[in-house]
Amino acid sequence: MNLYLKKISILSLLALSAFFSQAQYTKANDDPDADFKLAKELYQKEQFSLAYPLFKQLYVNNKYNSSIPITIQSEARYYSIVCGLTLKDATAEQDALEYVALEHNEPRVEMMSYHLGEYYYSKKNFTDAATYYEQTAFDNLSNSEIANMKFHQGYAYFTMQRLNEAKPLFDAIRQIPTDPNYTDANYYYGFIAFGEKRYTDALNAFKLTQDKPAYKGIVPYYITEIYYYSGEKDKALEYGEAALQKGGQFYDLQLRQIIGHIYFEKKNFAKALPFIEAFVTNTEKVNREDLYELSYCYYQAKQYTKAVAGFKELGGKQDSLAQNSMYLLADAYLELGQKPSARSAFLFCALNVSNSAQKEISRFNYGKLSYELGFTDIALTELKDFIAVYPKSVYNSEAKDLLVNVLANTNNYKEALDMVGKMPAKTETVKRVYPKILYGHAVELINDQQIAEADDLLNQIFTADYNAAQLPYTNFWKGEIAFRNNEFDSAIYYLGNYMRNPANYGEVNITNARYTLGYSALRQEDYVNALKYFEQISTSITTNAKPVELDAYTKSADCYFMQKKFSKALQMYDNIINNNLAQADYALYQKAIIAGAGSKYTEKISLLQSISARFPNSVMVPDANMEVANTYLANEQYEAAVTPLNAVLKNKNAVALQPQAFLKLGIAYFNQNNNTEALNNFKKLISGYPNSAESDDAVDYVRNIFVESQRTAEFVSFMRQNGKDVSYSEEDSLTYVGANIAYASKAYDNAITGLSGYLKQFPSGKYAVDANYQLAEIYNNRKDFAKAFGYYATVAEKAPNKYAESGVLQAARIAYFEQKDYNKAEQYFNQLKVLAVSAENKLEAMRGLLRCQFKLAQWTEGVANAKDLLQQKGIATDDKMMANMVIAKNSQNNSELFEAMAAYKTVIDLGKSEYGAEARYRIAEILLQQNRFPEAEKAGFDVINKAGSYDYWITKAYILLGDVYFKQADYFNAEATLKSVVDNASSPDLQKEAQQKLAMVQDEKLKNSKVSQ
Repeated sequence: MNLYLKKISILSLLALSAFFSQAQYTKANDDPDADFKLAKELYQKEQFSLAYPLFKQLYVNNKYNSSIPITIQSEARYYSIVCGLTLKDATAEQDALEYVALEHNEPRVEMMSYHLGEYYYSKKNFTDAATYYEQTAFDNLSNSEIANMKFHQGYAYFTMQRLNEAKPLFDAIRQIPTDPNYTDANYYYGFIAFGEKRYTDALNAFKLTQDKPAYKGIVPYYITEIYYYSGEKDKALEYGEAALQKGGQFYDLQLRQIIGHIYFEKKNFAKALPFIEAFVTNTEKVNREDLYELSYCYYQAKQYTKAVAGFKELGGKQDSLAQNSMYLLADAYLELGQKPSARSAFLFCALNVSNSAQKEISRFNYGKLSYELGFTDIALTELKDFIAVYPKSVYNSEAKDLLVNVLANTNNYKEALDMVGKMPAKTETVKRVYPKILYGHAVELINDQQIAEADDLLNQIFTADYNAAQLPYTNFWKGEIAFRNNEFDSAIYYLGNYMRNPANYGEVNITNARYTLGYSALRQEDYVNALKYFEQISTSITTNAKPVELDAYTKSADCYFMQKKFSKALQMYDNIINNNLAQADYALYQKAIIAGAGSKYTEKISLLQSISARFPNSVMVPDANMEVANTYLANEQYEAAVTPLNAVLKNKNAVALQPQAFLKLGIAYFNQNNNTEALNNFKKLISGYPNSAESDDAVDYVRNIFVESQRTAEFVSFMRQNGKDVSYSEEDSLTYVGANIAYASKAYDNAITGLSGYLKQFPSGKYAVDANYQLAEIYNNRKDFAKAFGYYATVAEKAPNKYAESGVLQAARIAYFEQKDYNKAEQYFNQLKVLAVSAENKLEAMRGLLRCQFKLAQWTEGVANAKDLLQQKGIATDDKMMANMVIAKNSQNNSELFEAMAAYKTVIDLGKSEYGAEARYRIAEILLQQNRFPEAEKAGFDVINKAGSYDYWITKAYILLGDVYFKQADYFNAEATLKSVVDNASSPDLQKEAQQKLAMVQDEKLKNSKVSQ
């Protein structure tokens, strides 16, 4: 016996002692039947704790006592188990289960099932309770037990959601007002009827419980809902508010919810607000409708900040509630002056198809705000689409006006130009902005080195209406392009037009125009006019002079020199040298030339030799050595010429001069009768540079050496061994001459036939280089770049030769611009850098090489080249941009962010171009890395507003803005921005990137939402 039973036994014995003290002790007390009667009497009096040990003793202690009747033992067993169940003795449960399973007395089994059900009910084990209630028949139960079981069985079904089975049981009890479970039965019956929308039955049931202590804080909510759902909203309002005034409502928040909802439906938003606000504020998760109603009440109360907080959580679905929320959200943002966020809200509303009117208005406003906020690329697309989709809209006229304004103010000139080109006819408004569009895109093309395409656009400006504002700039750039194409008469013509009506903006200015005019006159050997233009830029020089001023001053000195005004030239060169300015090495060289012109050869040589001493790394050193050698050769000082010529050959920066040096060194030895060394140098020249003009010149010397020594046969063998065929036939010459006549007379079809035939017959002929170059030029002019490249490549392979410099340059340009083969272009620009003699081509080689390094992301390798390029005279703005971009990217890769931003800002300051677009983006990127979110956002908008026609960087900026908003937990604007990219991006890679980031934003937004999902 467990401890619990021991306690029961002691209590029972005490009670029995008291009981027996009142009765006369007889022998009958030892009678089992008398004990059973006593126990049963206690049981009937519901004194189960007293009856239980007696029944237990009769059954357990006398189980095997044959003197006790079986019926008493059986009955004692039954009542013992029932008492144990009633007293919640856990040991009685198993006895009861065995009894039900093994006993054959059906009435007793049913009764035991009832008590077992009650036991489980008391333990809140409603499933097992229901099971045993179902095995109980009412026949053997008292009325009170029947009523009790019905309620308990009904409640068990209720907890198990078996409401159809629970309902009749509760209904039965609620017919008995005196039943102790009457109130509870009415409540649960009312609850079931309410769920079945039998509001009359539910209301009657609930009214019976509304004042009871257990239910007066619960039932009023259901009654209020019944009135509401029955259409009696005024009654619901009156009843619900009265219940709230009484206080103590378990469903206080839910009551406020429904009261607020009723006021909302009545459009009494001011009264609705406090009720809905209390519900939403104090509920962790609410449904979308509740949040919408609260937000709308805030909106009506002009509490726009609070309205925004709610509305912005309701987007993302394709239903009318989401669309209306976004529409109102946009208006609330406008009231708060937050146009960027209003734009995002209009976007979400426009993407929803639930309400066509709201969709139309939102599409228009999205386009309008995109324009006002500087999202010109999207404004163009949206306004254009709006006009096409809604031709009869009341907003159509305004949309057209906005579109014209976008065209007038956009930097997206390429797209604007394409759009105008697709219009059936230009409106008067479009005509007014068309010259600006033409000019804007022309400048972009110039900055991207697309000179021919830019020139075509500039030509169109001259014939366009309303072109007055653009004409000065157009004349300037026409002059610059002509100069770059070596069309000096045209350059002077257009720049002269510019000077008659000048305008200044960035690179377009009077100084630069005079500078180019000066160089154009200089190239035409018009030194008087060249001097006039250069002196208009600078007539004196200081250490603080700008590069263009220094170069103009130097070129003025050159003009005096070419006019043989040596005294003035010397004065100016001395000024440059004495101030140790950037062009001091060149001035020293020119001073030496003047000394030579005055037959002061000793002074000339001294000055030339001082260049390498004062400026050992100067590019002028090879030229100075060559000029020293030339001076010695001219004076027949052949032995003295050897040393400077060898210095040229040893200088790694003098590759272009090596054929000339080998020739002159051979001549020097030849004139010293040192034929062995002469032949040695001529051999190096002929074998190393077989196609150079110097190589052809060397042939006569070699011939003379061999003939003089009567070794004619060896001469032929020597020449052939070193790549020179000395037996060119008359047919070779005649075949080429015929083709060349056709070329010279511009009969290019015939020239192609003749030159191709010549090369087929004489692939290594005397004029093979000439023929290859001429064919390359014909095909290049016809824009057949594939064929042109092949012939230019052949000319490059045979370098040096008289066409090598031009041929290599053209091969590099075709590889870069047409074939987009940057590795190949890099190869040719490197070759050009080595063999170029002209300053223009040396500069072109450096520029092209840097562009290739940029395209190939060779930032580390490109830095030295970029810095070198920045030191060159007269470099264009786009050169400066590109060089600074390489420096900036290398710094950014090395986490030198301050230096990177400084270089990027330099690029931006230099003007609009693709480099400028990327530079703006990179600055925004760095600011984002540094978590400087407001600055990163502003920088991102700068890309969008000022990046011109460069869609890639604009799209990248949108994605960056999405990142900025996401990091600030502004999921609404992050989602809108990234969704815009997903829907509109032309780049699949960027679209994919935006989609991945959009999914992250939406997941995070879901986690932090007030709305229940």
